[in-house]
Amino acid sequence: MAEENHIPQTDEPRESANEQRAIRLDKLRTLQKAGSDPFTITTAEHLLSTREVLARFDALENSDVSLCGRMMSRRDMGKANFIDLCDRDGKIQIYVKKDEIGEAEFEAFKKWDIGDLIEVQGFVFRTRRGEVSIHAKALRLLTKSLLPLPEKFHGLTDIDTRYRRRYVDLIVNPDVRQTFIRRTKILRAIREYLDGQDFLEVETPILTPNYGGAAARPFLTHHNALDMDLHLRISLELYLKRLIVGGLERVYEIGRVFRNEGLSVRHNPEFTLLEIYQAYTDYNGMMALCEGLFRHAAHAALGTAQVPYGDITLDFERPFARLTMRDAVRQYAGVDFDALDEDSARALAKERHLDVLPRHGLGDILNLFFEEYCEEKLLQPTFILDHPVEISPLAKRKPDEPNYTERFELFVCGREMANAFSELNDPIDQRGRFEAQEAAFAAGDEEANHTDEDFLMALEYGMPPTGGIGIGVDRLVMLLTDSAAIRDVLLFPTMKKA
Repeated sequence: MAEENHIPQTDEPRESANEQRAIRLDKLRTLQKAGSDPFTITTAEHLLSTREVLARFDALENSDVSLCGRMMSRRDMGKANFIDLCDRDGKIQIYVKKDEIGEAEFEAFKKWDIGDLIEVQGFVFRTRRGEVSIHAKALRLLTKSLLPLPEKFHGLTDIDTRYRRRYVDLIVNPDVRQTFIRRTKILRAIREYLDGQDFLEVETPILTPNYGGAAARPFLTHHNALDMDLHLRISLELYLKRLIVGGLERVYEIGRVFRNEGLSVRHNPEFTLLEIYQAYTDYNGMMALCEGLFRHAAHAALGTAQVPYGDITLDFERPFARLTMRDAVRQYAGVDFDALDEDSARALAKERHLDVLPRHGLGDILNLFFEEYCEEKLLQPTFILDHPVEISPLAKRKPDEPNYTERFELFVCGREMANAFSELNDPIDQRGRFEAQEAAFAAGDEEANHTDEDFLMALEYGMPPTGGIGIGVDRLVMLLTDSAAIRDVLLFPTMKKA
């Protein structure tokens, strides 16, 4: 049969997978001929999870229960078998005795394979070794698994296969399941925290005629009916700020954004972004909000604000450190940008082999020094404040230092975790910033912003003083699950075509 040639990759040898699939297909056909096709079953009694049975043993001992899951192991003792049944929350041991379920049923059960999905009805007990188990009274095959799972003791270890076949990864690696369960808890905690502070969750367009709000290259697509090119959004910012103009005052969105960039342990072309905007506050208000949100998410995911990550423990409980970008460069690179003009800064950058370009101004060069010498040193949560205006086209200038802006980025473990501004609400200044970005684009900066005339019109109706922040949800999940790569916290990361 042609279908038998399409074998997904596993860590098993291809011949073994083909042979085992053929055997399992024969078993399925035998069941179908006998009128016992498992694929005709439409529902089952999954009344308790494995976790609930284990947690409530004292109340459930000797009680009848019904639950469903995947058979992950078998220990054959002749007239009795022990199997492990796994569901979303964990696993539990099932004791299957020939005399209890009947000879015919037991013989049919013995032909089931590891990976099959089954229903178990029986009573809860504890074995002589003290393990909470279920003594089966009845079993039912719900779904026949046609492909073998990876070998028991080695599991699914190939990283590329794990990401491509996430469904197998979730089956055989309980820690992976727990990572994504924890991700859901983190997202729930974010909403809980913001809803509790009277923010409104909203949705804004993914397909946009213009793109902006970040320094990134977009994906381009085409709408046939309207015969127009559109971009996948790279940010949520400009539409959310339109809503602040419209009087919604406190809004947030958790949504996918798309950036046409390379892959790395911290970058995936599509990722989840949280953006929050609050009228009548500034970047200081956003710092307080950011601290509280990270602390709340840590407690929700881990039960503590002391977060283990790699070889260190991150402390989200104490107030986050604060440094201006200039102070950070002074501390870690030994360079005082307050004492430099553009020419001397450019000469120093070349001396230190930084990739300074003709279009770079003094602020751009300061940022180059910061990226080279400072970022990797910022392990504990640290706010880096007061970015130069050249790299902050949407942030308000500092009233006493117009070459710098009221902007901060949060760094943890050397990674940018959040980016926030006192939002620029002067439409005249904003148009000038867009013009500077257009000039940068013309000079070769493919990630520069473009002028958004509708957004400028919205600002001319009047936007109140506003604080805004963007937080990379995936990077936050990485921290709170001790995950080294962004693809470890994305169920289906972008992969090169196999």
